[in-house]
Amino acid sequence: MQIVWQLEKASVREVVAQFSNPKPAYTTVATVMNTLEKKGFVNKIPAGKSHLFTVKILKDDYSGFKAGALVTNYFNGSFSRMASFFAKDNKLSIQELEEMIEIAKRQIEKEK
Repeated sequence: MQIVWQLEKASVREVVAQFSNPKPAYTTVATVMNTLEKKGFVNKIPAGKSHLFTVKILKDDYSGFKAGALVTNYFNGSFSRMASFFAKDNKLSIQELEEMIEIAKRQIEKEK
């Protein structure tokens, strides 16, 4: 998705070209692009004998979707467990945790 957001419109070949060496196989990237299309994240547009893929979902929306799946699949739907895991795993200080809470509060207030 990062590459598609960057290019905005790309063929599988163009996506493969954006990877550093060793590049993934064309068929692997094609499979991923088709999966993204089936999930509604990209549009697939016929272009001659090939297809172009365009962004269908904004980066923020996609990030929210992936974060929600992470919470659901790995933390039994508990944001508190996820935050606790990342705080412990990254050895966050109390001050850093308080900063995170303040950022969240400001974001919530901004959305009201």
